[in-house]
Amino acid sequence: MKPTARNENLRNIAIIAHVDHGKTTLVDGLFRQSGVFRENQQVSDRVMDNMDLERERGITIAAKNCAVHWKGVKINIIDTPGHADFGGEVERSLTMADGAILLVDASEGPLPQTRFVLKKALDRGLPIIVIVNKIDRADARPEEVLNEVYDLFIDLGADEHQLEFPVLYAIGRDGIAQTSLAERGTDLQPVFEVIVNKLPAPSFDPEAPFQMLVCDLGYSDYLGRLAIGKVVNGEVLASESLACIGPDGTPKPLKVTKLQVYDGVQQVTVDAVEAGDIAVLAGIEDVHIGDTICTRDNPQALPRITVDEPTVSMRFGINTSPLAGREGKLVQAKKIRERLMREALLNVAIRIEEAEDHDSFIVKGRGEFQMAIIIETMRREGFELTVGRPEVIYKKDAKGKVTEPIERVYVDCDETFMGIVTEKLSVRKGRMVNLANNGKGRVRIEFSVPSRGLIGYRDEFLTDTKGTGILNAYLEGYGEYRGDFPSRFTGSIVCDRSGEAVTYALYNLEPRGQLFVVPGDPVYEGMVVGEHSRENDIDVNPTKEKKLTNMRASGKDEACTLTAIKPMTLERAIHFIREDELVEVTPKSLRLRKAVLPAARRHAMRGALKTEE
Repeated sequence: MKPTARNENLRNIAIIAHVDHGKTTLVDGLFRQSGVFRENQQVSDRVMDNMDLERERGITIAAKNCAVHWKGVKINIIDTPGHADFGGEVERSLTMADGAILLVDASEGPLPQTRFVLKKALDRGLPIIVIVNKIDRADARPEEVLNEVYDLFIDLGADEHQLEFPVLYAIGRDGIAQTSLAERGTDLQPVFEVIVNKLPAPSFDPEAPFQMLVCDLGYSDYLGRLAIGKVVNGEVLASESLACIGPDGTPKPLKVTKLQVYDGVQQVTVDAVEAGDIAVLAGIEDVHIGDTICTRDNPQALPRITVDEPTVSMRFGINTSPLAGREGKLVQAKKIRERLMREALLNVAIRIEEAEDHDSFIVKGRGEFQMAIIIETMRREGFELTVGRPEVIYKKDAKGKVTEPIERVYVDCDETFMGIVTEKLSVRKGRMVNLANNGKGRVRIEFSVPSRGLIGYRDEFLTDTKGTGILNAYLEGYGEYRGDFPSRFTGSIVCDRSGEAVTYALYNLEPRGQLFVVPGDPVYEGMVVGEHSRENDIDVNPTKEKKLTNMRASGKDEACTLTAIKPMTLERAIHFIREDELVEVTPKSLRLRKAVLPAARRHAMRGALKTEE
């Protein structure tokens, strides 16, 4: 039976934007102007970005919910991440929305990640409101950007109703919105009015029993597991006996200990939740994202959330280096497994598989950036582990041919760097699809590149364009395998014994390449201490001290001054390593190492490989 009623007291909206287009700042403004905070209340900027990593990187990683009230209407706001690697967050958050706001920078226009999330919203048939933000920028071009937005909608196959979207212009930082460029706004009232008047209220079937789709999971130290989702039909009472329908389709009885809804950024306890609202049920232990919670008398399952398949896999394992256990609290394979399984419960885009050796696990996800966030979160929790190089997941098509994930890459750089960017991407089997030169010294180039070609390229790109280039990409789908290419043109400088790095030894190693260690750093056999300037690996002794003699000569006692080294970051480490290398991750350090530590064994394996060839 089709839904026949709407709950006019509610609106559920998702906010879509590219990274750094001002989405979280706009939500802050909506909070302040709807009376969520007291006049004199001290509130930090970017309230919704409450994870440490989100605040440090200035991006949204996890989808989050909040609610504001405007003239008797409750507006549930779902903050979606702007990065394609967190696509699983986007898909599950859009299932709770009945409409969406597309926020676009007045200078940069719609960028690839905007395209990714917008496509998901249009596929679900959601009506869209477009807000052109940052119209106060010196290089703002709102009219051109609006035309680009129309082009994007048409390109993504939007229907006639979706193309007739309302447009607002905003300065999110100042909390101002206006309906035209000519007028000067004073507050965000136009945003609230458009949401209430132009977006539909959630629909439901008045005769259907209670049904709720679990779209997110949370955890409270006091209440245990929390199931978060939209009430699709019916009403739920706090004391009601319910059932949960999992993937197998059999209802399991459960009892809710507490019923909550969002109010501002807080969750408040209520006695009942009506159809269309977003509810938080506490006390349900065995529940997964995509499950349906319904009445025991009339259990009916809703369609499960489906997400795009993972495209990248990484091996997570225990730390087997001689320095294992010195810096982290959690080092056992069992603890790493439990933590990864917990991550898979909360993130529908992640898959975990046990490897053959039982000490490592294969983690599959959307991209290496998503993996880096998981690793960074784990090290902050006190874990020690080793991770391998990201590898793309290949598939076979109907004819038995190998296919690989292909990405559409958008590059914005100065004309002078066009040659080096094109050359580097063509070596990585990239193909130029489009080139636009606006005559102002910068060019926009579109490439079709295999996902494996982008692993490790972003750092190189920033170096090649002297930090002025912008690179964005989104997954186009699977395409024919494009052939092999070298992942790195340089070798590794590998330590051949345990000890501490010494200034004298490092000074003499500097001509061989770029070093990663500083004097006093602990080193061990098989640890990668630098990048060799040639293709082959070399074994060195960074612990060698200067021989002391009683001979005097001019220049003998000159001080050894080392070149400053760039601190190793997690992304840089993951991008740098080859197939036979690992990153050792601890709460305090990041070290690069060979998968096989003893030099003798590595040489024997290399010899055996040559014999086979």
